[in-house]
Amino acid sequence: MLDPKKQSSVTITHRVEIPEEGAKLKDFLRDVYGISSRLLSKMKKNRQILMNGDYAPYHTRVYRGDEIEMHFDEDPNEYPAVSMDLEIAYEDLDLLIINKKPGVVTHPTRGHHQDTLTNGVVEYFQRIGLKMKVRFVNRLDMNTSGLLIVAKNPFAHFDLMKQMQEDQVIKHYLTWVRGEVKREQGIIDGKIYNPEHSEGRRIIDPRGQASKTGYEVLATQQNRTLLKVRLYTGRTHQIRVHLASIGHPIIGDTLYGNGSDDAEGFPRQALHAYQLEFFQPRYRRKLQVQAGMPADMKSLYET
Repeated sequence: MLDPKKQSSVTITHRVEIPEEGAKLKDFLRDVYGISSRLLSKMKKNRQILMNGDYAPYHTRVYRGDEIEMHFDEDPNEYPAVSMDLEIAYEDLDLLIINKKPGVVTHPTRGHHQDTLTNGVVEYFQRIGLKMKVRFVNRLDMNTSGLLIVAKNPFAHFDLMKQMQEDQVIKHYLTWVRGEVKREQGIIDGKIYNPEHSEGRRIIDPRGQASKTGYEVLATQQNRTLLKVRLYTGRTHQIRVHLASIGHPIIGDTLYGNGSDDAEGFPRQALHAYQLEFFQPRYRRKLQVQAGMPADMKSLYET
C-alpha cells in the first residue's frame, strides 16, 4: 500500500524557447515560469536546478536551446483518501481535469470533512502512484457543475496560476436563465462588492472589484434562455451576480433569484463550466477541454 505521508519528488525538464536571450537564470525562472522567490531560495539551497545537465547558480545566463531541469520536493498530503466516482475529462503528466458533479464540495470545510472532491482526488493520486498535494487551479460553487483543473506538481500550479492572472485561461459556461434575453450577445462589467453582514451575497456597487462577463444567446424556450457565458475576470459568484443584475437570474439560484418561475423546482443553479482553454505548462501547447451539458440542465429543454 502506498504511504501518503512519504515525501515525493517531481522532476520537470524544459527546453528554453525565448525571444530575449541572456537573462539570469533566477529572473528567467521567476518571470517566465512564475516560480516564487520563496521556492527559488529553497531550490537553490538544495541545488535542485540543473542546466544542460550540471548544477547552475542563479546568476547563470540562459540562452535559447538550453535545457533546464527542476527538481521539486513535495510535502505530504494532509487530507484522508476517500474513494469517489471521478469523471476525468483530461489527464497528462502535469494536469488532472475533472468534470465536477453538482452538489459536490471542492475543499474540506467544517460541514464536509471527508466527502469532498479533494478527498476523492487524494484517493485517485494514491491509486495511480502519486504522492502529491491536491492543488486546484480554478474553483466552482458547490452547486455548479463542470471543469476543475488540478495541478499534479508545484511547477504546473505556478504556471497555471500565472496564466490565470494574465487572463490566458479562457473559461466558458452554459447556463439557463429566467426570461427571454433580448440581445443576442452582450458584455456586463458591473463592479462586484461584498457588503458586511451580507451572508455571502454579493452586489453590484462602485466600491467593488472590476468584473467583466460576456454572454451569447444559444436558445430560448418557455420564458427561459440558454446562454453561453465567458468569464473575463474571476470574482466570487460573478456570473450569478451579473446575470441577476440585468434581470435574468440563473434558474434554480436561490441566493440571487428573488422569485419563482416554471422551473422553480430545479434543484440547483443551472450553471455548468463546460470549456477551458489554456497552455499546457510543460509543453506550452494550447489545450481546449470540454464537458458537455449535464442531464439535469438538458431536461430544461423539455419541461
